[in-house]
Amino acid sequence: MFQKILVANRGEIAVRIIRAAKELNIKTVAVYSEADRDSLHVRLADEAVCIGGNTSADSYLKIPNIMAAAEATGADAIHPGYGFLSENAKFAEICMSHEITFIGPRIDCIQNMGDKATARATAIANEVPVSRGTGIVQDVEEAVKRVEEEIQYPVMIKATAGGGGKGMRIAFSEEELRENMVAAQQEALAAFGNGDVYIEKYIEEPRHVEVQVLGDNYGNVIHLSTRDCSIQRRHQKMIEEAPAFSVPFKIQNEMGEAAVRLAKAIQYNSAGTLEFLVDKNNQYYFMEMNTRVQVEHTVTELVTGIDIIQLQIRVAAGEKLNIKQQDVAVFGHAIECRINAENPNDFLPSPGIIQQYIAPGGNGIRVDSHSYTGYEISPYYDSMIGKLIAFGVNREEAIAKMKRALSEYIIEGVETTIPFYLEVLNNENYQKGNVTTAFIEENFSGK
Repeated sequence: MFQKILVANRGEIAVRIIRAAKELNIKTVAVYSEADRDSLHVRLADEAVCIGGNTSADSYLKIPNIMAAAEATGADAIHPGYGFLSENAKFAEICMSHEITFIGPRIDCIQNMGDKATARATAIANEVPVSRGTGIVQDVEEAVKRVEEEIQYPVMIKATAGGGGKGMRIAFSEEELRENMVAAQQEALAAFGNGDVYIEKYIEEPRHVEVQVLGDNYGNVIHLSTRDCSIQRRHQKMIEEAPAFSVPFKIQNEMGEAAVRLAKAIQYNSAGTLEFLVDKNNQYYFMEMNTRVQVEHTVTELVTGIDIIQLQIRVAAGEKLNIKQQDVAVFGHAIECRINAENPNDFLPSPGIIQQYIAPGGNGIRVDSHSYTGYEISPYYDSMIGKLIAFGVNREEAIAKMKRALSEYIIEGVETTIPFYLEVLNNENYQKGNVTTAFIEENFSGK
């Protein structure tokens, strides 16, 4: 087992990793930017090292500074969390060259699954369903021809190196395809340094369902059932639930088996997530694989009783998975709301100092947060204050607990998305489970 883990991240996920490491009796090192000097992860870690200025580019994305901090503190492993360098194959390779373990999958897994066109081809080769689509298409005329001959409108244009909704556009006609393909290429190039895009059939009225997988270095792979992440705004997830209530149990099992099949084919050896779109007929289509821990791993932990971060650390240290597929039991229902410092009407960021912070509690409530009274929500990073998770014996009870917890959550000094989540949870369509990725647009005009 590792002696000391450096956490190459910030915010709630850095706190989450530090807590998991402490329970494994592993020392921790926090790295922080100037803006995060007073952050909770800095206080909780055994050691802390400033790695640069306020912006991500000057700190959390600065690989030489992170490696220098790891070597100076004697860390023998680095956990990247999510975002930042978590799916950066170059960073993983540099860790390896310094004989420091990167707590994540092998480099080839990051590279191959990080390229969406390659991931799609790998899924096809392993009989994992995908929607009709193309490989990388760089010429607009070729795109128009292939859509008309092979796919038909509507279509989705996607950046092959994309994430977070960047480099994605829908086209319902040739005119929109011509216009949106150029826009998607430009956005992808600016965001990822790679302007390549591919095209696939746009699934109408889809639900966004994902499967959590865990693999080790000995060929063992399991899945931890499903999550529904359909409540989104501009392709950004807002509410996540486990299991995927809207999908029949038989189909969930099929999706789990497909996810394991693909993960085994690439010899996946860490925590990862396969994302699918499910249409109104419960046909599912592979979208992409995220080779890291997800923001929403919490809901899976609550319904399975499995600590995903700790297992990720154990696997990286060379241990075999101590859980077999038949040991995975799903009980109850869990819901997560991402509490952001944003205006609940237009979702514009609301940076500032939290004047009062009182987190909710009680049976079935979990709060993953790095915030406290006096903490400053910085304009340099995402606006997440924390994640509120509710667990109940069924979805109805989980909704009731979440509503109660949201009404107890006191955050003053900045605006938050709490009022919006209360609107969603009181919405009749949400309560009935009539949810697709267009739920917010269809139920809350102007959001």
